Amino acid sequence: MNKYEVIFIAKPLEEAEVDPIVEFVSNLLTKNSCNIEKVDRWGKRHLAYPVKKQADGYYVLINFEADPATIKEIDRVLKIRDEVLKHLIVKIDE
Repeated sequence: MNKYEVIFIAKPLEEAEVDPIVEFVSNLLTKNSCNIEKVDRWGKRHLAYPVKKQADGYYVLINFEADPATIKEIDRVLKIRDEVLKHLIVKIDE
């Protein structure tokens, strides 16, 4: 299993409204047999340029371990979610 991190920007909602989105991504990782190490909420921030007509976004970083084959599925599901403006999955070298 390799170590990865996914950072995603959710639509600019209140803290309580972002909880279901973070819960969905955590469940997605767990269903794909990933081990979540840390969930770090960075909070609401102003974007450098508008993304999907949004000027602000809520940043969340999740560190996890996964097999390389599951990354494509996680990427595919995050692309089709309307609440997620952008995401990036990066492999962490040790």
